[in-house]
Amino acid sequence: MAVAPLTEILADPFEERYAVPAINIFNDLTLEAVLAAAVENRSPLIVQTSVKTVRSIGSDVLYAMWTAMTAGIEVPVTLHLDHCPDRSVITECLRQGWNSVLFDASTMPVEENMRQTVEVVAEARKHGAAVEGEIESITGVEDDVGSDAAAQQQTLDVALEFLRTTGVDVFAPAIGNAHGSYKKAPVLDAQRVSDIVAAHPLPIALHGGSGLSDEQFRDLISRGCAKVNISTALKETFMKSNLAFLRIAEERQKWDPPSLFRSVRQDVVDMTGALMTLFGSAGRAG
Repeated sequence: MAVAPLTEILADPFEERYAVPAINIFNDLTLEAVLAAAVENRSPLIVQTSVKTVRSIGSDVLYAMWTAMTAGIEVPVTLHLDHCPDRSVITECLRQGWNSVLFDASTMPVEENMRQTVEVVAEARKHGAAVEGEIESITGVEDDVGSDAAAQQQTLDVALEFLRTTGVDVFAPAIGNAHGSYKKAPVLDAQRVSDIVAAHPLPIALHGGSGLSDEQFRDLISRGCAKVNISTALKETFMKSNLAFLRIAEERQKWDPPSLFRSVRQDVVDMTGALMTLFGSAGRAG
């Protein structure tokens, strides 16, 4: 139990076809709340941090928060650096103790992406950490990383060459998903997940999970998406919960920050628990 390698956390979900939520936190309240939900639901959890969050809080403070809040925790959890195109930030987080990183070199030519990803994998291995890789941008901007231009898929052969050459532990393909709030229902290429997994079995990361239907989640998880990224849904829950509480506080002219924090925390716990139930990870930690 407790803090575990990403590969260990994803081994059973990939084999048994359920998924672990990978949730992008952005402050102490959201970190504590998603961890509390993991304990309450007996679920493994991947806590993700964006480059923006690392820079705004500081890697040393953020990692101190993580170690303090996971001390003695009874479910498997791991700390992951999400969508990082900056090699210096990857090095900084690996040295601090992050358990895994996503080196986002998707804007580079595939050959250069592959060359640098090999280097990142070698660096991560020295710290006992895992690496998630991608060769295609996921449409949309998330925490100042990405583009709204439609993602272009590489061929299956190119994807497989990338996986064999780099030795990444998790792969994030573009399948018609997008970061941020969907403007319309996405058309997903679910078969691409099946084709990749059949040819090179490894856990697939589903990005742009916020806003997909329950049916889409279940289908993609059954095909090998063992890691499901959630960012926008947490941001919206956090902001809307704050807004609803503050509107009532204004009406009553009663200003009580601790009550605000408790209310928002509970909404985050409830949202996280619902995802764990949907993805099938609830109750898997014993």
